Amino acid sequence: MGGFMNDPVVVIGAGPYGLSTAAHLRARGLPVRVFGDPMVSWRERMPAGMLLKSTPVASNIDAPQPGHTLLDFCHAMGGPRYESDWDLIPVETFSAYGLWFQERLVPELERVRVVSVDRRGGRFELKLDSGEQFTARAVVVASGLSGLAHLPRELAAAVPDGPAPGGPVSHSSQHRDLGRFQGREVVVVGAGQSALESAVLLAEAGAAVRVVARGPRAVAFGAPPDHQPRLRPESPFGRAWSLYAVSYHAVGFRRLPAPAREYLVRRVLGPKGAWWLRDRFAGRVRVTQGRQISRVTVRVDGRPVVGLRGGGRVGELAADHVMAATGYRMSVAALDFLGPGLRSELVTGAGGPWLDAGYGSSVPGLYFTGLPAAASFGPVMRFVCGTEYASPRLAKAVAAAHG
Repeated sequence: MGGFMNDPVVVIGAGPYGLSTAAHLRARGLPVRVFGDPMVSWRERMPAGMLLKSTPVASNIDAPQPGHTLLDFCHAMGGPRYESDWDLIPVETFSAYGLWFQERLVPELERVRVVSVDRRGGRFELKLDSGEQFTARAVVVASGLSGLAHLPRELAAAVPDGPAPGGPVSHSSQHRDLGRFQGREVVVVGAGQSALESAVLLAEAGAAVRVVARGPRAVAFGAPPDHQPRLRPESPFGRAWSLYAVSYHAVGFRRLPAPAREYLVRRVLGPKGAWWLRDRFAGRVRVTQGRQISRVTVRVDGRPVVGLRGGGRVGELAADHVMAATGYRMSVAALDFLGPGLRSELVTGAGGPWLDAGYGSSVPGLYFTGLPAAASFGPVMRFVCGTEYASPRLAKAVAAAHG
């Protein structure tokens, strides 16, 4: 088992947050072991042909030393350069950038799954799916979106075995190739970028698509770079005081009462399509707004029927498939690799673990970054540019407590 001095700091997850955190910990001279499949959500849980909503300047994975931005990657590869706010980044390019970052800064990444984490006597005991067991001095959870796909109750009730890409109901994260829906009728549930972009990609693949959204004017698109309001401060997501505040004052966000944090995580940077999607959407995708899904039933032939209510009307939509582009919801219960003892010790609030200013949870030595940190540090933690804020702070706190 080795002495405590040899115990590594463990990073679970190898997306932008896991890789950025690991690079910062390594730069501070800490022994680090990193586990995960690099950039797996970007490579396997997003449809081919998808474009990032964030601008190039907001799409850098933060590194402790210069030379590892998206533009540095473009220079190194000699491909197209993504630098202006008008440049749209394909998900494939961003995945390749993440893998390049990993090879250069986290070469010792282990493509192994962490099966369980427990705490005993001030140390963490970990088991891997390779069968290895070892102890760690600290654990950073950067597991991203894995296991957090959210399916509204009305949809979940129709598929007791869970959503499936080939079944009547799926979640948008289950699709890489939307070509399978050519010539079929698909209802997309949701009004955020993932719903609107999935709808457009489905239509472009030859499906007949309808978006169903709860709000009366739910389907909306952002303003292009030259139509942003001039007198508001810039942020990685556009010009607005609210966006500026959540992007650059995430520490202040922690001091807000939990209900306010929960509301802001949902509402600021809430559902909206990117400006460049508007023209591809118009005339291609039908929209039903201001209607709530009351239930989904599956007919004998396997086709789903969507019951709608709202606006004083009740109705039904039959389709070949229902795709829920209803995002992700943080739930500590979904982090099933954390032992039950650890999970019950975690203090939570506003939909995630309570974190101190160094991203430490109520369990000493257990840290969270990325999506699980949004409840404490705000919606910027759902985006790649949040690594610039989170990684240096987290690594500094771990080095101070466990260095």
